[in-house]
Amino acid sequence: MPHLPARFAGIILSFAPLFVHRSWRHAQALLIGAILCPGRRTVASVLRITGRARDRHFVNTHRVLSRAAWSPRTGARILLRLLVEAFAPRGPIVLALDDTIERRWGRRIVLIRCGPLQPYFGALRWTSMRLR
Repeated sequence: MPHLPARFAGIILSFAPLFVHRSWRHAQALLIGAILCPGRRTVASVLRITGRARDRHFVNTHRVLSRAAWSPRTGARILLRLLVEAFAPRGPIVLALDDTIERRWGRRIVLIRCGPLQPYFGALRWTSMRLR
């Protein structure tokens, strides 16, 4: 694991309560590698960039995303708290929300919004938020 500056390590340690102790080591490597990795951020490329590609139990890092019980919503709350503390500690917070519909057609497009009460209109919905 690369040596991290104390300020950066403090930010990463904010996400430690999301994981149990055994999976935190692997999640920490994924997080650091995703930040440092150029190009596509696959688990394999993240393992290469952190120097763990030749570990005997590299598959455990893959399992963090598929099997570990962690809450993305809680992670989003932690991230939002860190962003507010960093960029708007005392002032007002302005959030801009964009709900864009991307029209895609074809047989191979996954039917994302296809439920019993939601008609499928052939569109993917992307939501992005900006903190100002």
